Amino acid sequence: MIRPVLAAAAALALACIPAEAAERAVAAAAAPRPNVIVLMTDDQTVETLRVMPNVRRLIGDEGVTFDASYVSFSLCCPSRATFLTGQYAHNHGVLSNRPPDGGYYKLDSANTLPVWLQRSGYETVLVGKYLNAYGYLNPIEVPPGWSEWRATVDPSSYNYFNYTLNEGGTLIRFLDLPWQYQTDVIGERAVEIVQRRAPEAAPYFLWVSFLAPHANAMEGQPPPPGRPFGVPVPAPRHDGAFAGEPLPTPPSFNEPDVSDKPAAIRALAGIDERLAGFMQENYRRRLESLLAVDEAVAKIVDAAARSGELANTLIVFTSDNGYLIGEHRIPNGKVLPYEPSVRVPLLVRGPGIPRGRRLGQPVWNGDLPATILDLAQASPGRPQDGRSLVPLFRDQERDWGRDLLLESLSGEGRQSRYTAIHTPWYMYAEYATGDRELYDLRGDPDQLDSLHDSVSLAPVRDELARRLRALRPCAAAGCLAAPALRVDVGFRRGPAGCARGPVTVRVAGADTRWLLRVTFAVDRRGQALATAPPFSGRISPAAFRRGRPSLVRARAVLVDGRTLTLDRRLTRCAA
Repeated sequence: MIRPVLAAAAALALACIPAEAAERAVAAAAAPRPNVIVLMTDDQTVETLRVMPNVRRLIGDEGVTFDASYVSFSLCCPSRATFLTGQYAHNHGVLSNRPPDGGYYKLDSANTLPVWLQRSGYETVLVGKYLNAYGYLNPIEVPPGWSEWRATVDPSSYNYFNYTLNEGGTLIRFLDLPWQYQTDVIGERAVEIVQRRAPEAAPYFLWVSFLAPHANAMEGQPPPPGRPFGVPVPAPRHDGAFAGEPLPTPPSFNEPDVSDKPAAIRALAGIDERLAGFMQENYRRRLESLLAVDEAVAKIVDAAARSGELANTLIVFTSDNGYLIGEHRIPNGKVLPYEPSVRVPLLVRGPGIPRGRRLGQPVWNGDLPATILDLAQASPGRPQDGRSLVPLFRDQERDWGRDLLLESLSGEGRQSRYTAIHTPWYMYAEYATGDRELYDLRGDPDQLDSLHDSVSLAPVRDELARRLRALRPCAAAGCLAAPALRVDVGFRRGPAGCARGPVTVRVAGADTRWLLRVTFAVDRRGQALATAPPFSGRISPAAFRRGRPSLVRARAVLVDGRTLTLDRRLTRCAA
């Protein structure tokens, strides 16, 4: 199905830009804008993807899997507000799951992703969980920007059975019946929507928001009697599927020495046998609850295929935050800046996205709105703290060298407020209590030994602290800052500026003092390596195409693991 093209916009573009760029603009305008399906779980870790073969096969194998995908604020409502705004929590203002600092009513719902997409011509649909506390004041309310609304209503949202859906202003009560299991109902609704909307001229944005593998509990109520915390409820057909599954015990499990950790962690008692038994039950039921999600994903993808729209549908699978289950003595929870809490699954397939690729560039949940808007050719109504991932789909070697901010601004949970900076090799955190943490993630991926007092790492720590001060209040472009580096080229000039003879390339700039190494390539073929100042290389004329531009790329790696690609176009003289 080819959707209508705005001819007037194309004509205006032709009048205002050069011929070659105009051709590209017309081609982009002629391509139908993609449908968008976002599949989001609640509290899912990367490790648990292993029990979801459909997600891995139908999305990961057919698209891109990000190995370093993070959420900035590892808590349901602030994280989901970031997905709806493209902003860090300190900018969108949702700092908790509950009032007065957070919850549904804290977000300005009139200026969010569905509003922007709807204004650009998209039909927008939500199925499942929205934001914490949605429905407390008015259970039939439908927020702005949604063409179709099928949301679970709090406080019932966290019930796998006995929950309520607001379906376009009509409340529907679901009971404790096997065929009314929440994940299945959400999946069925999503399949019906994909099938029904396929023939329509307008593209659609569908957010399918699953409860699993979050614990089953009425929001704000204590766990069941005799249990330290609630656990998920799997579909009846999956109950016991992982009855023999052992509880993972990574090196950080029940960490014996937490003297280097913040006060809240130091105060935790060790995990005894009885508590470990509850944790094992929790882990098994978390895995079991994800099986129904995996089945729903397969049905949704199949519906898109049978509708003829799969090739023109962007499908994103992710989670709102990770989860801790025994790491650093924490029996269950999130919010903290430890890897299982802040690192989440992210798999993406769709038009223009390469198949079967794994990318290691650091990305975060604030990048998702920018990516969707980019592909949808729509504009945001707020300054964006993230950036579109589309350039990474087109050039998988590209890297931006930016820092990621982690933040917890309400003190909710077992810890005080903190902000942290995350690079590929380090995580440095500062707490409101004055506690600090610094981990070398290469040698200590389980974050066992904080090096915040290390003399040898003091320069790195101080530099991270300096950049954290800049990130803490950042907005828009200020959140995207790259290392202060540039690539210079030197050569003997021929006619029209073409290069004669060898070419000298050098990385320069204020941040060269933090450089570790630089590799130089021409048209993606390696040419030189520099591991010391002046970080330069000499490239033979034979590496360049005659009479046609070649891409000269410097790949600069800094001491904290950030990687920045710097590009120049250069043409070798024809004679």
